[in-house]
Amino acid sequence: MPGEDLPPASTLRPMLATAGPLPPDEGCTFEAKWDGVRALARWDGTRFALHTRNGREATGTYPELAGIGPSLGAIAAILDGEVVALDERGLPSFQRLQGRMHVASQRSAAGLVPTVPVTYLVFDVLHLGRRSLLAEPWSTRRDALEDLSLAGPSWATPPSFEGEGEGTLAAMRARGMEGVVAKRTDSAYLPGVRSKAWTKVVLTARDEFVVGGWLPGEGRRAGGLGALLLGLPTPEGRLRFVGGVGTGFSDAELRRLQAALEPAVTTVSPFAEKLPGKAVFVTPTLVVDVEYRERTSAGILRHPSYKGTRVDKEPADVDTVAGVDHP
Repeated sequence: MPGEDLPPASTLRPMLATAGPLPPDEGCTFEAKWDGVRALARWDGTRFALHTRNGREATGTYPELAGIGPSLGAIAAILDGEVVALDERGLPSFQRLQGRMHVASQRSAAGLVPTVPVTYLVFDVLHLGRRSLLAEPWSTRRDALEDLSLAGPSWATPPSFEGEGEGTLAAMRARGMEGVVAKRTDSAYLPGVRSKAWTKVVLTARDEFVVGGWLPGEGRRAGGLGALLLGLPTPEGRLRFVGGVGTGFSDAELRRLQAALEPAVTTVSPFAEKLPGKAVFVTPTLVVDVEYRERTSAGILRHPSYKGTRVDKEPADVDTVAGVDHP
C-alpha cells in the first residue's frame, strides 16, 4: 500500500520557531509568518486527515481541504502548513478564522465554506512515499515540496526567499502581515521542538496567554463576562499574572467564552499573585491570542486586544519566553 510506512499524523507535532531578531541572510531562507492554525496533513493514498499542532483531528472542520489528498494521487505524504482565512484585503485574519475553528459538526462546517472559506498554505513535507524526510535539510525538503506542485482551489505553496531577509521583512511590513519566519536551509525537521534553526520575527506585539479567570462585567456587560484574566505558566505550575483583556470581543464571543469557562470555575486561584476579590477563577486550560502595544516593567500588558482562542494549543504550548521578551 502507498502509505503503509507513514506514521499517524496525530503522533507528530510541528517543528516550532524561536522568537528573535532577523538573522543574517547567509544560509537562511525567509517566509511569511501566517496568522492561522498550524496543521499537519496526511494522505496515505486513500484517506486524507488533518491534525492541529496538539494532535486534535480537524479533518471535518475544514472540508474544502479534503481535495488535497486526491490531488496527490498515489503519492503518500505528510505535509506541514497553516490553515488561514483571508479577509477582504487578501490578508490572513485569525478573527475571521474563529468562525470556522469552533465548528464541530461536519454539516455546519460545510455550510460555512461559501462564506468563510479557508486555505491551507503548505510550507514543508515530512514524509513522501516510503521515505521520511525529517533528517533531510530544509533545502532538500523544499525541492521535494515544489516537485509536488501543490496548487488547488483551497491550497497552495507560498514562496520562500533565500538570502533576502531585509527585503522579505520590509515586504511583510508594507503588506500588513504578522512577520517573518527565517529558516536555516541546512536544518533538519525536528517534530515538536522549538528550534533556533527557525526564527520568528514578529512585527506586532502579539502572544498567546492562558486564561486563569475573569472579572464580571459592568454597565452594558453587567451579569456577564467583563474581562479575561491572563497569565503565563511558571515552573511551579502557577500562572504569572500579566493583566486582563476586556476589548476585542463581540457580544456573541463573550457569551461563548463564558459558557466555555463556567464549567471550569474554581475557588482556588491559579495565579501566583493576589488578585481582586471580585475575580472569578477557573482551572487554566484555555489559551487565547492577544495583541498589545507593549509590556510594562512589571510584565503587564498595555492596551491589550483579544484576537481569539487557540483550540489547537494547550497551556503547556504557550511560549513563555516569547511573552517575556516583547517590549
